[in-house]
Amino acid sequence: MVFHPEIIGLYVASLLISFMMIYSAYYGIQILRRWDIRSGSELQLVLERKTYLISTLLTYIFGFQLISFFLYIFTADRLHPLFVGAMCAAGTLKVNSYGYPALLLKMFLFILAGLWLILNRTDNQAYDYPLIKKKYLFLLAMTPLILAEMFFQFAYFLQLKPNIITSCCGSLFSVGESSFTSEMASLPSAPMKIVFYGSMGATLASGFFFYRRGRGGYLFSALSGLAFLISIASIISFISLYVYELPTHHCPFCLLQQEYGYIGYPLYASLFGASVSGMGAGMLTSFRDRKSLAEIIPAMQRWLALISLVLFLIFIALATYPMVFTDFLLEGP
Repeated sequence: MVFHPEIIGLYVASLLISFMMIYSAYYGIQILRRWDIRSGSELQLVLERKTYLISTLLTYIFGFQLISFFLYIFTADRLHPLFVGAMCAAGTLKVNSYGYPALLLKMFLFILAGLWLILNRTDNQAYDYPLIKKKYLFLLAMTPLILAEMFFQFAYFLQLKPNIITSCCGSLFSVGESSFTSEMASLPSAPMKIVFYGSMGATLASGFFFYRRGRGGYLFSALSGLAFLISIASIISFISLYVYELPTHHCPFCLLQQEYGYIGYPLYASLFGASVSGMGAGMLTSFRDRKSLAEIIPAMQRWLALISLVLFLIFIALATYPMVFTDFLLEGP
């Protein structure tokens, strides 16, 4: 198991990311304590050179972090034939108690890494780096989460044993069981459709208003985050059923398999990208009063809002297509 190519790739990426986070956190503490852009001291010059290097490296490192989320799920799905009872990544991640915690941490860190990259990009465009302490404080908060993710991922792969009988996605996401995933699968489809399309409509409307007027950033950010949560629940509740054309198959992982055209990858990528862009656009509203960012942030927010709107529309189209262009009926004629 340990020498599987994808697992080795995840190991290497995790080690690099963790090492860079520790290295960056060390200098981040010094920056938080001693950074003074007005100073010409030797220490300030050293910190400025270090922050150029760290910002560049972290841009690539967090890019790997974004990719590792999908690689982790892809690897879990590729390994499912090795375990009795597993039919997709859902069963493989259930083989031991570390699989799903690692997945949740990767999901959460995907969002945080995306927001940090937006913050870093904005800060680097200003001549006085007005957000440098903010982004390094953000970095320090992420460091223990990155290390925890590395621990859970290593523990998960190291404890994989092919002779273990695991649960299939049919039992994990079945209606009537007493688990959180079963509760989401049990959500009634008709009300969830109303909630889903209502949240998407509100998010798109607020995003368009924000794009045109430059106001309502916090609302757009909050609605983007809420739309993300509702969309995950909707995929389990009813969207997946139309893809599978089965009224009882609620698994969010089988969408990633070849027999369904790998539809899960563009579906999840567009949802994550739209949500992070929307939340990032609102996040920057807090810093519009900085003099050096007065012209930079509005332009950045417009681009982020546009990206978010386009990706949300792609996600809605991908989710709606099987409902419209298949003969499967969920609620009856």
